[in-house]
Amino acid sequence: MKLKKRYVAALAVVLAAAGAGTTVLLAPGASAAVACAPAWRSSAVYVKDNTVSYQAKNYTAKWWTQGEVPTASGQWGVWADKGACGGVVDPTTPPTTPPTTPPTTPPVTGTKMAAAPYIYPGWGNPPAPATVMNATGIKAFTIAFVLANGCNPVWDGESGLTGGVHASTIAAIKAAGGDVVPSIGGWSGNKLGPNCATPELLAGAYQKVIDAFGLKAIDIDIENTDEFENYTVADRIVGALKIVKQKNPSVKTILTFGTTPTGPNAHGIRLINQARAMGADIDIFAQMPFDFSGGADMYASTVGASEGLKNQLKSTFGWTDAQAYSHMGISGMNGLSDQQELTSTDTWTRIRDYAKNNNFARFTFWAVNRDRGCAGGGVVSNCSGIAQSDWAFTKISAGF
Repeated sequence: MKLKKRYVAALAVVLAAAGAGTTVLLAPGASAAVACAPAWRSSAVYVKDNTVSYQAKNYTAKWWTQGEVPTASGQWGVWADKGACGGVVDPTTPPTTPPTTPPTTPPVTGTKMAAAPYIYPGWGNPPAPATVMNATGIKAFTIAFVLANGCNPVWDGESGLTGGVHASTIAAIKAAGGDVVPSIGGWSGNKLGPNCATPELLAGAYQKVIDAFGLKAIDIDIENTDEFENYTVADRIVGALKIVKQKNPSVKTILTFGTTPTGPNAHGIRLINQARAMGADIDIFAQMPFDFSGGADMYASTVGASEGLKNQLKSTFGWTDAQAYSHMGISGMNGLSDQQELTSTDTWTRIRDYAKNNNFARFTFWAVNRDRGCAGGGVVSNCSGIAQSDWAFTKISAGF
């Protein structure tokens, strides 16, 4: 993607004195006041540490931005207020052009994770992880769900994080050589986002999960009116993930949310924009392309949703196609969805190939518990509702 030409202020006032009482002369055209940087332009693209002037004040960008008027917008705003200015920049001093690629832009590669289908202990006749791993070659699972007891993280249906079926499932996965990504939140239940009053407290709750299991990644499944559509809570989650990333740079942070067949809805677009505005450094934005009345062609609907997400990430962050794809994930639903949308094994293979060929970062589905055949069985917890061999979707996913 072509980036418009950008400028960074080139300011230098050097004062030298040989000794006490020495008279210091200012260069022609300068003044004792702080010089104003080049004026902000709405069409220009600015990156971290670029300085501009606006209404007799200098402002420095904290991250990539375009079209955002410089204001004193607090800790989550893109512009840092550097104070009043009144001097004049020497017009003979050429502006400095920053690198074409913003230094804060994450690399195109390096975020890709092993496919990690959901497994839900205590629901839908959960299989032994080692059985599935040996049969399919899958190396990781997403384990559902971390909920809340007050602002304390607990596994769904349990009183804590350790000592229960979730912890024993994690131990079994690790013993078989696999990795685990906890899914925090989900559609229902008592969640941490609304129960932890500040980003700091919420980040502390996430940290307990990270520390308990030595995690490499966490997935925040942000759904429903209590989190996804509650902007106070949504911003709290984004703020908490920023803190988590600062304290655990190597831990990948994932936001998973619903979508339309053409990309994020208004809540999803806002979530992405807030992640940028708050400097949260989210690694992966994963959509759930199902339960959106996607019709008979779930491949086309999934690709349409993903291309819409790609375009939104490009617009928000200024990324190329490749950079956007490398920060994206697909979280599908095998067999029949809640709305009777059909994703067959052939369709899932095509979706996997689309994600793989475009270097997506994350690939998962709901759920291994359902990855068994039951043609005509409807939408149930322990099978897919279609004719299939056991673990067929998991085996396809392992090829990601």
